Amino acid sequence: MKRVTLFTFALISTMFIMAQDKMSYKDWVKEAPKFEDAFFTTPEAARIAENVLLYQQTTGGWPKNIRMQNEMTPELKEKAIKLKNITKESTIDNGSTTTEIRFLARMYNATGDERYKEAVLKGIDYLFKSQYPNGGWPQFWPRNKGYYTHITYNDNAMINVMDLLQEVYEKKAPYTFVPESVAQQARVSFDKGVECILATQVKQNNKLTVWCAQHDEVTFEPAKARAYELPSLSGQESDDIVLLLMSIPNPSPEVIAAVEGAVEWFKSSQINGLKKEYFTNAEGKRDYRMVECDDCEPLWARFYELDTNQPFFSDRDGVKKYDISEIGYERRNGYSWYNSQGQKVLKRYDRWKKKLAK
Repeated sequence: MKRVTLFTFALISTMFIMAQDKMSYKDWVKEAPKFEDAFFTTPEAARIAENVLLYQQTTGGWPKNIRMQNEMTPELKEKAIKLKNITKESTIDNGSTTTEIRFLARMYNATGDERYKEAVLKGIDYLFKSQYPNGGWPQFWPRNKGYYTHITYNDNAMINVMDLLQEVYEKKAPYTFVPESVAQQARVSFDKGVECILATQVKQNNKLTVWCAQHDEVTFEPAKARAYELPSLSGQESDDIVLLLMSIPNPSPEVIAAVEGAVEWFKSSQINGLKKEYFTNAEGKRDYRMVECDDCEPLWARFYELDTNQPFFSDRDGVKKYDISEIGYERRNGYSWYNSQGQKVLKRYDRWKKKLAK
């Protein structure tokens, strides 16, 4: 356990309470993993943990977009109790369920409270039950219609689950208390997930590339989600898929081939000489445009056409555009269209190759 002063405890708790009203569910997902071990023995951690327990649904999973850090008012408590039985809200989207499992696992290690252990095991069991026989995970489960049933890589939903299961079967902290039978089941579930990843990797002209943000749960084909999320090659979701594959010890020839194909795609699909430039538009709003640049880091588009590999963008009308300026202000600024995360893949790849060669 890291050594932290009582002053640090007090400071963390005070800052957390003061910031609650301004924090969103995204802050919860982002900040919860950053708490030091000693925080989990504090009254503030116990207060938040009670919220997390209350919001766990009868499925074992959690709904998304809940500000777990907020004070639990009588009104919120009533809503949380009603939400327990609305099982269609259980999801792995937006960091849900995996974030709560990790938080409660750390609470159990810090306090020994059996309620936390029970909730963690129930949450892991939800991940087992929601996995398709083909190894994929839907965004929501149980649901029987809509794009929510697709195998979902979008926003790292499935990869977050697999990262957690890998930690479980390896008995990494905070999952040292997990029964061996659960750890073994986590290993089986993880391996099935890898099989799904290999099966959904898209080919262009019989050459392995990357993945779509979501795939049909029956055919494995790239699938549409929201109106502006069309079937495509994803320059955003595919990076963490490759990183996960490179984390596998003693990878099979199929996993090695998948990594090699994806890395070649990232190399050939990077966008050079382009960067964001922010400005104030005619309505006085902060906006951006893409401009040419020298010596700027490479970028990748979020979506590439399946056949031509050309970057494209879409508004809520679902019409493809090939210049970011051609979509409306709301979608241009309310969605991540460019990213530099492919650099993580290329940097890790060099180390991965050296490790394989040993």
